[in-house]
Order: sequence, then C-alpha cells, then structure tokens
Amino acid sequence: MKNNGLKPLAVYVHIPFCEQKCRYCDFLSAKASDEVKLQYLLSLMHEINQTDGSKYIVKSIFIGGGTPSCVPAYFITKIMETLEKRFMIAVDAEISMEMNPGTVCKTSLIEYKKAGINRVSLGLQSTFDDELGKLGRIHDYKIFLNTYGIVRSVGFKNVNIDLMSSLPGQTVDRMQTSLERVTALEPEHISVYSLIVEDGTPFARMAEEGRLNLPDEDTEIEIDKLTRSFLAEKGYRRYEISNYALEDYECRHNLVYWNRGDYLGFGLGAASLIGSTRFSNTRDLKKYIGARGMSEMNIQRLTDKDAMEEFMFLGLRKVDGISENDFEKCFGKNIMDVYGDILNKQVKEGMMHHEGDRWALTEKGLDVSNVLMAEYLF
Repeated sequence: MKNNGLKPLAVYVHIPFCEQKCRYCDFLSAKASDEVKLQYLLSLMHEINQTDGSKYIVKSIFIGGGTPSCVPAYFITKIMETLEKRFMIAVDAEISMEMNPGTVCKTSLIEYKKAGINRVSLGLQSTFDDELGKLGRIHDYKIFLNTYGIVRSVGFKNVNIDLMSSLPGQTVDRMQTSLERVTALEPEHISVYSLIVEDGTPFARMAEEGRLNLPDEDTEIEIDKLTRSFLAEKGYRRYEISNYALEDYECRHNLVYWNRGDYLGFGLGAASLIGSTRFSNTRDLKKYIGARGMSEMNIQRLTDKDAMEEFMFLGLRKVDGISENDFEKCFGKNIMDVYGDILNKQVKEGMMHHEGDRWALTEKGLDVSNVLMAEYLF
C-alpha cells in the first residue's frame, strides 16, 4: 500500500465507562446510564468528524477505558466507521480493544471483529478468585476462561492478557501459579503491572489504615525476578518494563508512545502528541458532552528540553533502549553533549549498557527505572 507522503499516526479512543470501579483504579472512568453513554458516543463521533485526517495514515488504533466492552457493541462499529471516513487506515493496522471478562459474548465479539478489531486485550489481573475479590474485579477466573475461549473461537489471533503483581497477600508461589495458568493459554502478549497504590483510591485509604497487607520488599523483588525468568523460559521476550510478547507480537500502538511518534486521542481526557505539541481534552464529562466533544483543550508547546526529557524517560522504558542517531536526528545534537555525564555514570553503576548506537538500561537499572529516569530531567 502506497502512503503517498502521508504521515504515520496512532489513534486512541477513550471509553470512560465501567460496570464497577476497581479499588486500585485512578483511571478516568465511572458507571453511567445508557442515556449518558449514548450522548457520549454522539459527542465522540462529532469530535472525530471535526478532525482533518487527510495528512495521515493510521497504523494503529487502541480503544481503551474504562471498559469499552461495557457499552453496546454497535458503539464500537459506529466509532470505527467514523474513523474510517476521516482517516486512511493502513490495511495491516493493529486495531486493539480492551475488554473485561464477563462483559462480552460471542455475538458482541463477532461484531467487534466485523468492525475491524484484530487485537484483544483482556484484563485478568489474577487467576485467584480471592485476589480478584480484593481488587474489586467483577469477574472470577472461571468467567475469564470462558471469555478467553469465546475470543479464540471467534477467530482473534492476537490476544493480550493483563496480570498484576505485588497484590495484597500475594506470594511468590501464587504468582508462579498465575503465570503457569496464563502461559498455558498461549496468548501472544502478556502485560504484568506492579500494583501502585494511587492517591484517592480505596486502596490508598486502606493502606493509610493499615488494612492492605502488601507484600514486603523482598517478596516484591522475588516476584519480579520470577516473572521475568518464567516468561522468558516460555518464549515471551520482555520488550518494555511491564510488557512481554512472542516474536512479532509487540504492541505496536504502545511503541508509538514510547518512541514519541504522533498520535491523536479522542474522547474524555484523551491526550495527543503531534510534533512538539501535546494537547488533551477536558476531563469533565458534562463539559465534553455539552460541547459535543469540542470542549476547550489543554495545550502544551514542548521546548527542546521538554522533548529531550521525554525522549529519554519514554525511550528507556524499552528493553532495547534508545538510539544515538535518533536523538541527533530529532534535536540536532550529540546525545553525549547533553546527557554524557549521566549516561556514563549509570554505566559505571551497572544500571546502563552501551552497545553500538544504542543505550539501554540493564535489568538492574530497569528495576529502579523511576529513580534513574529522574536524572534526565533538566
């Protein structure tokens, strides 16, 4: 397919609704009535329709939330039809949709597939029902297995499963059992996110009251080591701090974020990056619906320093790290003139390695990446 000079673009669509808010979640999502969901869809379609997509070819689409599968399936069809009218979508585009176990059926999955969805991301989090209950999930492991079976029976050949680690009361043995059960299903991609207790969530209040019972630091380290080694043995390459994939199944959409490619976000609170400009929609649902998706945006013009910082702390999330040549192409400067002292220091500390054109965090460095990334801030 010829691009005819069109710029590659990723598109994110936010569905801010869910059946029940999980206890750890600080995402922009909530329960809503059917009428609110419908008004949101109309506003979302209007926002997309007001966008000039003539300069771009869309390489990936990600429909996330919230729980996109908790709205009627025809919403997804309408969203995809609207995107197809405004943008040229590559024949081989990766088109992902997040789903929660128990919120889909065979009929809805068939409709998603017809709409163009070709990658499914299932939020499992744990294979133990008591852990799922503590998290506030609406499903149990049996429901997940049923959902996964239907997803495969409908013909989806690119499936991600989300797991969480360092959960309240979680042990190394339990994490191993969850990993064994998930890899036995042979998904193409596995994401393993370490629990972060976010301010304002029920978990934050429980932690303050001493009721959360999180694993100690040694257990957390052992769980992380086990996750890396176990998934590697099963053929899943770690390509980003929290993401593992079989060969050629890395999430192309997320790689756009980490590589600072251009992307447009549609929907409540959705963020975009085009060139050196970041912008995002209002996080107020009433304002978004009232303005038919065209509410005032928050706009940030990035300086070269801002962009360099992002290049480093996003790019170094990838196990393959960053390229010196890419840095010079982006900013017209040698990376050593800007960050040489920090890079050399981290190499000496065993946190960074340098080979050819690339700089990447070591496994030891990835374990404390948040601390190391802060060193790249001007």
